[in-house]
Amino acid sequence: MKAKRAGSLLAVVVCALTLVGCSNAVSPGDTTHAAVDPAHATIGLLLPDSTNTRYESADRPAFEARIHAKCPGCTVAYQNASADAARQQQQAESMLAQGVAVLVLDAVDGQSAASIVNEATSKGVPVIAYDRIINSPDLSFFVSADNSEVGVLQAQALVDRLRELHAPAGSGILMVNGSPTDNNARLYKQGAHSVIDKSGYKVLAEYDTPDWAGSEAQSWVAGQITQFGSKIAGVYAANDGLAQGAIEALQAGGIQPVPPTTGQDAEIAAVQRILAGTQYMTVYKPIRKQAAIAADAALTIVDGGTPTGTSVTKAGGKSVPTVTLTPVSVTLKNVKRVVIDSGFHTVAQICTPAYASYCKEYGIT
Repeated sequence: MKAKRAGSLLAVVVCALTLVGCSNAVSPGDTTHAAVDPAHATIGLLLPDSTNTRYESADRPAFEARIHAKCPGCTVAYQNASADAARQQQQAESMLAQGVAVLVLDAVDGQSAASIVNEATSKGVPVIAYDRIINSPDLSFFVSADNSEVGVLQAQALVDRLRELHAPAGSGILMVNGSPTDNNARLYKQGAHSVIDKSGYKVLAEYDTPDWAGSEAQSWVAGQITQFGSKIAGVYAANDGLAQGAIEALQAGGIQPVPPTTGQDAEIAAVQRILAGTQYMTVYKPIRKQAAIAADAALTIVDGGTPTGTSVTKAGGKSVPTVTLTPVSVTLKNVKRVVIDSGFHTVAQICTPAYASYCKEYGIT
């Protein structure tokens, strides 16, 4: 009996001292995972949409490359939900039925995706929240950028630019926010408001864009042009896809020059628009590093270990070990250094014939 008590006490102490803690319902030591062959495991990767080009062009290839480099015999099972939470649920169920050892999940809807985590947990499959937090106490790990800081960087760059341009009194900002089902969009918006609300510039109107759809942003901005016209001094767009929709609406509405417009993700088209002067800024996030960290965490679990984080995020009332990466504001002043010199995009990708003159002008060769 004394030995049992001593063992229980030791377990409590270990839980208290471990960053991941014993709050995760699924641990790598579960008997479900004892039978997994670490050298030939299947790891599931579920991404939320193809509207944001980064998922197919950066996140997926970086994740798969890292897995295959560190575990040549491992397999990545991949699905994209096309912004459909119900479809993502079905994709997850299919992967669980196939016997994935770990599920890396970038949720379409952070609330409803808790049911995916619950089902995975019941089958002994750990879940890593990728890019977006999921409201579940059973997550094993979370990796993302500092999403509040993204909004701060966007808004600060916009406000600074409006001051440089001496935006006239009575003018203001349109806010084209992200999807209402994406918790990151909420954080971007909060960060942006923390700057804009004390800047002296008025928010003329704002819109939470369903599914991050650029076409929806374009339609909404077109309607605001009818209402506000020349009063639109700047546009806060939460990512590059929304920026593109907003800019196309502004150009079609005869608003020239295009008011300073923000973005996020440093997409190739956004970098080209920055060079051409139609988009003012974007935010670079170390997406490939984020994907590599998620892949390493998945392989750690497969190998029977426990991934650790540099911080903790609360989800579903429990603590989740987290790695948070630092975003960078990108304008014409630093686009070459941040985006090209870092290898995120190549000169060939950016400097297509239509943009060759801009590349030459700004020394991108």
